[in-house]
Parts: sequence; structure tokens; C-alpha cells
Amino acid sequence: MSETAPTTQASSRRVVFVVGSGRSGTSTMAGALQALGMHVPQPEVRPDETNPKGFAESKWVVDLHTELLQRCHVQVSDARPSAWFETGKASASGITRARLTDWLGPQFTQARVVDGVEEPAVDELVIKDPRLAWFLGLWKSAALRCDAQASCVTMLRHVTEVVGSKKRYYAPGQTGSAFSEVQRTAAWVNMMLHTERATREGTRAFVRYDDLLTDWTVPVFRLGQELDLEAVKSASANSIRAVHQFIDPDLKRVETTWDDVEVPARLREIAEETWRGLSKLAEPGGDTPDVHALLDEVREAYVAFYDEAEAVAQSSVLAARRQGLADGRQQALEGRPEAPDPFAVRARRKLRRTLGK
Repeated sequence: MSETAPTTQASSRRVVFVVGSGRSGTSTMAGALQALGMHVPQPEVRPDETNPKGFAESKWVVDLHTELLQRCHVQVSDARPSAWFETGKASASGITRARLTDWLGPQFTQARVVDGVEEPAVDELVIKDPRLAWFLGLWKSAALRCDAQASCVTMLRHVTEVVGSKKRYYAPGQTGSAFSEVQRTAAWVNMMLHTERATREGTRAFVRYDDLLTDWTVPVFRLGQELDLEAVKSASANSIRAVHQFIDPDLKRVETTWDDVEVPARLREIAEETWRGLSKLAEPGGDTPDVHALLDEVREAYVAFYDEAEAVAQSSVLAARRQGLADGRQQALEGRPEAPDPFAVRARRKLRRTLGK
């Protein structure tokens, strides 16, 4: 069934979804658009040592995505192709769609005077979160219902640098700290290939992180024209100066290569093919059917590779399930309400989904 909404071509409302793997420059892009005058709904996630200049992401958005991922039993960086089916089911919920629409609509405001101070209208929003790609269908539907024209900006950073950055900045206890280089590489491939496919039918752009750091004016002002962003096209000198101060080439603090990342040869090959295909999309005029076909082939190859690996690992999954059950029985006998091993819990959930139970 098709979605219907009161969208008109005359609408000045814009919402840009900044997507991509974590540690790929999404915060830098969203922060640049914010400095140029686009609005990030408040309150924002506070800066920390991983992003000292801020994340440019709304706390409400992060909380929503975290809740939905937990409900779907999907990780932020999930290597399973089937995870997209699980998040797709959550995105189809009418209750969730209404909840998001009710939040998004009031973020657009008319010009008004508050306590004698004139506040400009808010017509252009930036929504950014590494979890966002899992729920793009949900967000596109909400934008349509709010009479806003949606577009996606996907940030591209080579997989080895993403893996190296996560290894460096995700300390024990933080998201992703328990994952190996193999899992992180596979999760990057899964995220980027399926995000590309999910954005193909709409207005979109791809930006390399290196290009953004080298001379941000080239990719960002091109975005302004291609996505029809008034805040970017009519940016003031002060706003441009603010972006120059915000984007520092030294932000690229990790330059990991394949010499530093140990993964199976076939996964490395698939990851490199993914990177080459996505890089073509970042070139002017590079978003072509030929590149789409190439990325479709790579995505199919990755799904086949993952299915093979999952089949080989079934013994480990079964062993984890038996160990988890044994630990649970032992804790019950000893009367210890200790938390179960999170890896065993994920393994048991995975087994139940595999067996259809």
C-alpha cells in the first residue's frame, strides 16, 4: 500500500538524514550542516572523548533507535543480513510511525517573537545517528507525513580506518568494545551495502570523509545545490567561518590499513569491492545503474559468504546454548541472580531465530 500525505512541491521543509557506519565522519558532516544554519533538534547528545567537538545528534532520536534495536535484538553494528528484515518489521509498525511523526512535525516551526526576540523559522533539519540507517523507511514515511522533502547523505570512510577507529575509541564497556576486527569488518560491509540499497530510490548524496577534511567547501556546497538546502546555498560569512573552525584535518586521527587488520581473505575482498563501488557514487555523476548493478552483485556475494560462515559456526552456537542453559541451572541451584553471559544470550537468541522457535 502506498503512503499518502499532503506533501506539495512548494514545501520549503527539508530534512537531511546523515547515515553511515559509526566513526565514518557522520558527526563531522552533521556538525558542518548545523554550523551553516540547519537545525539539530534539541537536546543534543553531549560531547565526549570520542567526539570532543560534539555529535550533532538529537538525544530523542538516539533513545528511540536504541529502544527499537533492543526490541528487534539487533546490534548497532550487526553483520547479519537478516537483521535488516528484523528492523524493517519494526519500521512498519503503525504505532511507531505515528509516534515519530508526532515528534518530527513540531520540530519545524514558523518565525515567531518570544520575549521580544524574533526567532527565525525552522525549515531545514539534520537528523544523524549511526543507528539511523536501520530505520530509514520509518523516517522517510514521517518526513512525507510532515510535508518535508527528505534526502540522505551517506558518509564514506575506508573500512580499515573505521575498524581501527572503533578499536581505538570504543574502550571496554562502550558500544562495540567486545567485537573483533572480523566482526567489525563484516558489520561495515553489511551496513554500507544495505544502506546504499535503501537510499537508492530517493534523493541522496555520498561524501568521502577524506574529501570533507581536505576541503569541506567542495562536497558541502555541492550538497547544498543537489539537495536544495537554503541554509547551505545562502550561508553567511560568519557561518562559513564557523565551519572552518569546526572541521580540522587533524580529526583524522586513525589511518589503519589492511596490514593492521586481520580478516579472512574472502571478507577482505568483499570489503574492498564494497569500498570501490561506493567510492564511485561519491564522484560527480557517479550514481549510475552500472554502479548499482555492481553493488548488487557484491551484496549478494556478502550474503552468500555470511550464510556459509553461519552454517560452519552452528556447532559453536549450539555449544553456547548448552553452556548458557547449564549456567542458568547452576545459578538457580545456588540462588545467585547473576546476569547471564551476554554472548551466550545472543547465541541462544540467534539459535532460536535460526530454528524458527
